[in-house]
Amino acid sequence: MQTARLPRLDLRRLIILLAMLSGLITLGIGFYASYKVQRDSLIGSTLAANRAYAAKLADGTELFFHSAQQQLAVSAENIAAQFPDNGVLNEEARRLRQQTDSFNAVVVTSAQGEVLATAPNTGLLVGQKLNSPGALRALAKREPLISSPYTSALGTLVILISHPIVARDGTYLGYIGGVISLRERNILHSMLGEHFYQDGSYLYAVDQSRRLLYHPQPKRLGTVVGENEVIDRVLQGESGSLRVINSQGVDMLAGYAASPAAGWGIVAQRPTADTLQPLDDLMLKVIRETAPLALLTLLCIWGLATLITRPLSQLAQRASEMDAPNSAERIQRIRSWYFEAAQLKRAMQLGISLLHQRIGKLNLDAQTDPLTGLHNRRGLTLALEMLASEGRSFAVIALDIDHFKRINDTHGHDVGDTVIRQMAGLMTTCSRDADVLCRSGGEEFLMLLPNTTLDSALLVAERLRTSVELEQIPVVGNITVSLGIAVWPMHASDIERVLKLADAALYRAKQNGRNRSEIAEPDQYSPEDSKADA
Repeated sequence: MQTARLPRLDLRRLIILLAMLSGLITLGIGFYASYKVQRDSLIGSTLAANRAYAAKLADGTELFFHSAQQQLAVSAENIAAQFPDNGVLNEEARRLRQQTDSFNAVVVTSAQGEVLATAPNTGLLVGQKLNSPGALRALAKREPLISSPYTSALGTLVILISHPIVARDGTYLGYIGGVISLRERNILHSMLGEHFYQDGSYLYAVDQSRRLLYHPQPKRLGTVVGENEVIDRVLQGESGSLRVINSQGVDMLAGYAASPAAGWGIVAQRPTADTLQPLDDLMLKVIRETAPLALLTLLCIWGLATLITRPLSQLAQRASEMDAPNSAERIQRIRSWYFEAAQLKRAMQLGISLLHQRIGKLNLDAQTDPLTGLHNRRGLTLALEMLASEGRSFAVIALDIDHFKRINDTHGHDVGDTVIRQMAGLMTTCSRDADVLCRSGGEEFLMLLPNTTLDSALLVAERLRTSVELEQIPVVGNITVSLGIAVWPMHASDIERVLKLADAALYRAKQNGRNRSEIAEPDQYSPEDSKADA
């Protein structure tokens, strides 16, 4: 039968693997939780900052438009009484243009849209009729307004902030307008077009047509933005913040606010990747700083696992060697310093003790005749080998119950077994503890008497013969035995030959009338006989 293959993993490796797995999982959960909390915090704070910044710029834009309209209103009132005096109109246009950087140009027109005065000289001629979208809308509405962005005659994107000029009697005389170029330097451009960041943040503005009015990439100015949820919301007048994928496919954290005066939307945003990059760098630094401590912890775990599992590993090793002669002593030397190992050690010691007892009993059973308790032929062989190895002389007494077959035939085998047991008891009574008593056959027995002379052996044989003769056995009554005696190495140097000489003496005793002891004759043995026996 094939034995099952044992697993290759041992307890120490399992403990180390479990500790490593637990540590890695715990560390991973800690890193993930820390990263998630800080990421959400960064995203939230960035969205809030962008929302506040967009709202601030939207408010600033509103204030600018309101201030610009107030300036135009004052100028319109100042020139209405002297309209259309070209000198007064040109002076007011020049003053308004130079007063602040609100406008890139100032123009005064008649009610028919003819140019009356400009500052600075933009190439428009006095008397030239304007037909730009801003001018036409101002003439049509005859009220303060801010035009939608349009492309001027010079090819630049501009807006027109206009205010009507009205006489004291309410007659519409024309308008005074401030032209703001979205690509040239002015107050509005300084607010919306000039932002310097090193963290990837930027700002842009769109009009109701989703056209980019301000953007850090000049080539995108004037382009129409496609699908973008932030622009959808801000053009509906909403303000807030949102994480969104923009029209370029970039993940953005956007804050937005509306500027109702012009119908614009102001958006401040930062790429999510740029926002989270410092956090990613921080987490990598934490991992680098944690790695040595984790390695040190792992070494401690390895050492503790080795210390904990050493008794169990040693016990497991000894469990595979329990049949070794010194197994009990080797188990005793194992230092079992905690409860489970101590219990296993105690159980193994008990098991070895029981095993040795069982083996001893099995060996004894294998060497013992079950009927009499005397040694059998195997026990006899082992005893002879031991005596020979020690070199001790010994006497051999071979004995046989006389007429035993008649007892079996007359009284049955049960009575015969009783006679044999009685015989074994008498042999034990007449022998020493060091003597080896054997049942070599049915009614045949052997006695090995270590360190015994021929005369002493003869005395033992006679004492036994007399005891048997006098013993009363139920049903049978008295029995007798015949005995043959030989001594090693006196009678022969070969042990087997000595046993044969004792047998020969036994049968000579039977031939000479039974119930007697005979001594082997050395002259019956010769080297040729030894060769023949071999």
